[in-house]
Amino acid sequence: MAPFLTARQIVKRFASVVANDRVDFDVGRGEIHALLGENGAGKSTLMQIVYGQYAMDSGEILIEGQPARIRHTRDAIDRGIGMIHQEFMLVRRFSVVENVVMGLDAGKGPMVDLKAAAVRLKELSQRHGLQVDPWQLVEHLPVGVQQRVEILKLLYRDARLLILDEPTAVLTPQETEALFCVLRELAADGRSIVIVTHKLKEIMAISDRVTIMRDGRVVASVKTSESSEDELARLMVGRDVSLRASKAARPAGRDVLRIEGLHVADHRGHSAVAGVDLTVREGEILGLAGVDGNGQSELAEAIMNLRPVRQGRVLLGDIDLTCASPAEHHRHGLAYVPADRRHVGSLTDLSIGRNAILGRQGAFTNGMGLMDEQKIAGFASGLIERFDVRPRNPAYIAGKLSGGNLQKVILGREVMRDPAAIIVEQPTRGLDVGAIEAVWREIIAQRDAGKAILLISAELEEILNLADRIAVIYEGRIMGIVEAKDASLASIGMMMAGAGQADADLEKAS
Repeated sequence: MAPFLTARQIVKRFASVVANDRVDFDVGRGEIHALLGENGAGKSTLMQIVYGQYAMDSGEILIEGQPARIRHTRDAIDRGIGMIHQEFMLVRRFSVVENVVMGLDAGKGPMVDLKAAAVRLKELSQRHGLQVDPWQLVEHLPVGVQQRVEILKLLYRDARLLILDEPTAVLTPQETEALFCVLRELAADGRSIVIVTHKLKEIMAISDRVTIMRDGRVVASVKTSESSEDELARLMVGRDVSLRASKAARPAGRDVLRIEGLHVADHRGHSAVAGVDLTVREGEILGLAGVDGNGQSELAEAIMNLRPVRQGRVLLGDIDLTCASPAEHHRHGLAYVPADRRHVGSLTDLSIGRNAILGRQGAFTNGMGLMDEQKIAGFASGLIERFDVRPRNPAYIAGKLSGGNLQKVILGREVMRDPAAIIVEQPTRGLDVGAIEAVWREIIAQRDAGKAILLISAELEEILNLADRIAVIYEGRIMGIVEAKDASLASIGMMMAGAGQADADLEKAS
C-alpha cells in the first residue's frame, strides 16, 4: 500500500542557501511521524512546501501514489493536508464555530449556517475526544483547548494529513499528554500526522517513526521503537551529545537576590506580576517554571528596571536596585541574559568584539579616549575561545551568527563581568541540542562558582535538569516553591495550570 504522502528529491534554494537538498520523505496512513533537526536543517521549509506555502525548485510530491501539484495552501487543503502553526491562527473574540468555518462556504448563499456547522463540530469533537464547546469564545479557552480548536478546523475540512509545528511549546505536561491521546486517536482513525519538534522525550513518547535532517538533507529515517534519545541526538548534530545535566549537590549560601512583593503591569496596563516574592541564594539555581505569557518576561524586565515597578522591591544583598539603571545593576553585580537575543541582548549590526564589551566600553579605551581595538579584540578572542563561539573571529558581525553562537556571546559577556547574581531568561529557546549542552554546562559552572542564578524557562525539562529549587508562576502569581529533588512532573504541571501547591502535593500523594 502506498504511503499517504511521498516527497521525492525535493530541492529548495533561497539565494545561495540550499534549504532542502534532494530530500526524500514519506508518511504512511495512520502513522505519527516526527521530523527532527537542528535550526536551519530544513525541516520547516520541507513542511511549508508540502503545505503550499513555498514552491519547490525541483522534485515531486505524490498523494496516495498519484502526482500532486501543490502551488498554494488551498491546493494542499483540497488534497487533505492541513497544518497547525506554533502561533495559533484564531480570532480570540470569535466563537469556536466561527473560527472553524471562517473562509469556508458553509451555508446557502451569503449566509453561513452556524447551527449546522456547530452540530457537525460537536460530533467531530465527541468522536475524537476533543471536548470542545462550539459556542465557547476562544478568548475564554485555555491554550490547550485552543490547540484542539485548531485540530477541529482541520478535521472539519476532512484533513487526512495533519502537520503540527512545535505542538507542545505552550502546553503544560497534562495538556501535552491530553494532546498525545488525541493524536493517537486520530492515527487510529487512519489519519497521518507529522510532528515537527526538537523535544526528544516527546518524540520517543508519541511517534512511530523519526526522520532526521541535517544541513538540508535527510541523514536517517528510523523506527522510534528501535532508537533512543541519545541516538537521535547524535544523528541530529553528528556527534555524541549529553542530554542530561550533571551537577553535584551543594548547600546554598546566603541570600543574594531578593524580590519582595513585586507588582508589575504589562504593555496594556493590566496586571502581569501580582505580589511576587522570591529569594535566590549563593550557589543556587532557582528555576521559574510556567507556560509562556504568565508574567515571566515582565518579571525579568522589572527586576532590571526595564519595566516600571508598581509596588515592591528588588534587592541585591542590602542594596535596593528597584529604581536603579541597567548600568547600576551591572556595577553592583546583577547580570541579565534576556529572552530576545537579537533585539534586546545584542546589537546585531556590530561585531562580536563590540557586543562582547557592551555596557563597559569605558574599560576598553586608550589614553586619548578612543576605543582600543587591540584590547577589544584580545578580550573578545578570550570570550570566543572560552565559550566556543564560531566563527572564531572578533570582527565577525554578530547578526550573522547562529542563534546558539549569539547566545554564547551574550551569556559569555554577562558571565565575564563576574556578577554576584545572573538572571537567565529562556536561555536555550530555539537552540539545537549541541548548543543547549554548552549553555547548560556554563550555567551549572556559574552555580558551582557561587553565583545566584534565576533561571526563567518555559522548557520544563530544562528546569528539572538545572534547578536546585523550582518556583511555578501562573497568571503573575507564584503557585508554589519546591525542592527540585522532590518535584514531580505531575505536581509541577498542576501548578503551571493554576493549582495551588497544596492541591498539587495532594495529587502527588494520591
